[in-house]
This record gives sequence, structure tokens and C-alpha cells, in this order.
Amino acid sequence: MQTAPLLKIDKLNLRFGKGDPVLKDIDLELFPNEILGLVGESGSGKSVSSLAILGLLPKTAKVNGAIQYMGKNLAELSKKELRHIRGNEIAMIFQEPMSALNPALRCGPQVAEVLRIHKNQSERDAKKEVLHLFEQVKLPRVNEVYNSYPHQLSGGQMQRVMIAMALACKPKILIADEPTTALDVTVQKEIIELLKSLQQQNNMSVLFISHDLALVSEIADRVAVMFRGELLEVAQTKSLFKNPKHAYTKALLGSRPDLDQRLKRLPTVEDLSGEHFESEEIKPIQRAAKHKELYTQAPLLEIIDLKKTYFGKAALFGKPKAVEAVKGVNFTVFEGETLGLVGESGCGKSTLGKTIMQIEEATAGQIKFRGRDITHLNKAERKQLRKEIQIVFQDPFASLNPRITIGEAIAEPLAVHHSYSAGKRKQEVLELLEAVGLDSTFYNRYPHQLSGGQRQRIGIARAIALKPKLLICDESVSALDISVQAQVLNLLNTLKEEYGFTYIFISHDLAVVKYMADQLVVMNSGLIEEIGDADEIYANPRKDYTKRLIEAIPKGIKKA
Repeated sequence: MQTAPLLKIDKLNLRFGKGDPVLKDIDLELFPNEILGLVGESGSGKSVSSLAILGLLPKTAKVNGAIQYMGKNLAELSKKELRHIRGNEIAMIFQEPMSALNPALRCGPQVAEVLRIHKNQSERDAKKEVLHLFEQVKLPRVNEVYNSYPHQLSGGQMQRVMIAMALACKPKILIADEPTTALDVTVQKEIIELLKSLQQQNNMSVLFISHDLALVSEIADRVAVMFRGELLEVAQTKSLFKNPKHAYTKALLGSRPDLDQRLKRLPTVEDLSGEHFESEEIKPIQRAAKHKELYTQAPLLEIIDLKKTYFGKAALFGKPKAVEAVKGVNFTVFEGETLGLVGESGCGKSTLGKTIMQIEEATAGQIKFRGRDITHLNKAERKQLRKEIQIVFQDPFASLNPRITIGEAIAEPLAVHHSYSAGKRKQEVLELLEAVGLDSTFYNRYPHQLSGGQRQRIGIARAIALKPKLLICDESVSALDISVQAQVLNLLNTLKEEYGFTYIFISHDLAVVKYMADQLVVMNSGLIEEIGDADEIYANPRKDYTKRLIEAIPKGIKKA
């Protein structure tokens, strides 16, 4: 860059109270009209760096160093001076729009408030400007959105409202903190394209924060990589992807499933060193022979014209509103197979998984497990079925009781289904912990004492405790950092080989599903769009919807 930086962070150090340093000598520059990607896993310090820029740190934070913006050190400004800059000159899009927006206020007035505070606009002028902003961020039916509460909008629409709020005062710098993490790949692509377009229109500088290097490559001019509070590497995007200098950067690049080849295992941060990328361990797997053998036996699971309809409350003089979540689907799953179930939010894939598990009751059709229809079981029969079909949920923290230890949580299904002694149950739990890559010290810990990846391993240990035949993984890695995601995917594949599990792997991320799956089912609006061999569908998708999902996957920049 030839011009002077618009924002310059110089030797920034941060700690909370008497704790260990959270940021260590961070030097970073953001230039005019530049998009700078800031990448790292949870706990790397990337989000707290952005909060330091805006002066949004708690009182316990101790900051040393300079954050220079337009000749001012932001770290030394008063609260009043910072309030003038926040939202006006430096704006921020937060990771979770539902948490950032006030649920008790309509969306339009929330955005209008920014204009009334910083630009002293009248209510009428502010509303006119907000409607224009909503059009600019490509929201549909802008008047309707203006008067809607956050919960009445989709995730993508709420994120667009947040972007409109951030752009309201035409800031010089926009900080986007994980703005697409919770979104489907197609919506994610739309938001990325929107941010690029708005950055060019408004001549903004953007600090784009993410844990996904491939995603950052779609938008950033330069990339900065952080790890445990340190800045490891800063380079032009193409240069960083084609010739990464630091081993950690190589690990982040390698941890994402490769769409062009099927690896036996994904490299992770923990096991990457030197020439590990060239080891036999991660060369492309040859699975054709086993893949064909799967289909010479009777299917483990048959889904026959399955339907699931939800009925809302009836209007005063009307019938209950019916929502068809699953509209008559058919497929089979064979023992030892991984069937991938992919589609956008609302397509019916999670409802289908819960119906197979008998958490939800089918409206019509059949679910045959080992040749027997399981759609009309009594309570005792359903309890027996739980031993053979288990589920790993998306959010491990929500699915674990925060008041009981990890050991008790894993032992619970053993206590319900087996008359084991307490000693035998504990021994089983310790073996399960070892199977998912955790040691015996986790037995007496509580869920809040674990990382996201560790909690997901506990969810898996609990699900496999009864040695089920079929394991349903419902968005089980979507909330995890890329390298932690790689660890969990490797673990699932290892357990499949060791225990002979059959998986239904549900996700909105086609790259992850394609890596895991033998057979792929693509769902859209409660129907199956496409079904067949995972590699063949990716190579030659027949339906436009499938093509759109594939095109939306962040591809990264291939090495020369």
C-alpha cells in the first residue's frame, strides 16, 4: 500500500485484571478503501481486538499501546469522544444479529435511532433514509421489514438490517465480526457479495473477521492471521494462500475439506508439523470397492413417502394453518454407509432426522428400520429403539445438563438401558472418554469448563454409549472452528471404522457433507431435489438448486 494507513494499531497489549495477556504486541494497519481479513480460531484475540478499537472492553481490561485513527489515539479518548466516533466514523456488524438487535423494538426504528443520534435527523427524514438503506442492502418489502420485529425475519434478513444500521452514517471504517457464521452457504455468499459491493460504493475500509480462511479469500485484499493473542502472518490474500509462511496458517488452510479429493483424514493444528501434509496418512483415500459392497445387502433404513406436517393455532373462525416440513421423501440407508443430508435452513432436513429418531411423529409414510416399520411404536418399543438409533445435536452445550458432571451425563443412557453397577458404568464412561480422545480428568468436569470441540466430543461419547447401529449427526460441526471441525470429522470417521456405525450426516455445508458422505441427498422445501453418489453429484449436479449450493461454497485460492 502506497498511502498512509487509515487505522494503525501499534504494540497493542491487553489483559483482563490479573489474567494472562489476551493480546501481545499487535501491530496492524488498515488502509483506505481496503478490505483486511483478520483470521483465527475462537480465543485467538481477533474479536477482542475489534472491541479494543471501538473502546467496548469491560472495566477490567488493561490496554497498552496505541490505536491511531485520523491523528487520534482511540485508546486515550474519553467516553464522550468515542461515542461520537462509534457508529458515525467506525461502525460494526456483530456476529449474532438476534443478540445485537433489540427484540422489543421494530427493526426500522432501531436503525433510524442511529441517524437521529449522530445526524440529528427528524423522524420523517430518518425513516426515509432507513427505507433507502434497506433497499441498498437488498431487503425485500422494505416497508414491511421496517415495521417487523427481529424474530419475524430470517437470519439473512436480520444480518442485512445490521449492515444497514452500520452503514447509516456512511462510516470510514466498517468492522464485520463473523457476519456470516450462522448463515447457510447461499445466504453467506449473498452477504459477502453485498459487503464487497457496498465497500466499493461507499469507499469504505473494512476489517473482516472470521475463523474461515477460505471465506476470507472471497472478500479480502490482505489477510492477517492470529493465534493465542499474537499476530503470526500478514500478507496479500493470493500470496498467503499460495505460499503460507507459518505452520498454523498451513493448518487452517488444510483443515477445510478439499472439494477436489477425498482425504483419509483432515490435517489439524495439533498434528501439523513440517512436511506432515505429504505423509501417507492424508493421501486421497481409495474407497470404491467398499462403496459398492454396501449396496449388495438389505438396507438398514428405508424411508417411504415420509411426510411431516405441523399445525399452528387456528384463527378465530378458521382452520389451523398447516406447514408441510417434509413432503413425501424416499431413500434408503445401508449398514456401514454415511448418508449426507444437505440443504438450506428450512428445507426439512433436521425435521426429517428427528422424525427418523422418533422425536417427532410422522404425519404419513413409513420408516422401516431393519425391515420393521417404526412409525407406530408404543413407549416401551420406542425406548428399545433408542439403543439402536441415537443423535448428536448441533449445540452440545444446550444438549448437556449444566448441573451434572460429564461422567454423569455420559453414564445416563447406560443407567436407563442397562442394569450395570456404578463401578461398571464408570469404567464404561472412562473407555468412552478415551474413544473420543479425552482423558479421565474430564469425568468430574462440568460442561462450562470445556471448549466447544470438547463438548461436542462429549455429545458423541454420550450418543455412542449404547453402541447404536445408526447415528444421526444433526449439524454437529457447524458451530465449530475450522480446525476443531476437522478434529471432530476425523473422530467420527475413526469411530465409524472401529464400531461399524452407520451415519446420517445432516448439514447446510455441502463441502463437509461431501467429505463425509458415500450417498448424498439434497433437500429443498421439504422435497428431495437430487440423490446419488456424493462425488458424482458434486462433479455433475443435475438440478439448478444443487448447482447453486455448490457455487456458493467458499473455494479459497488454489496453490499454483
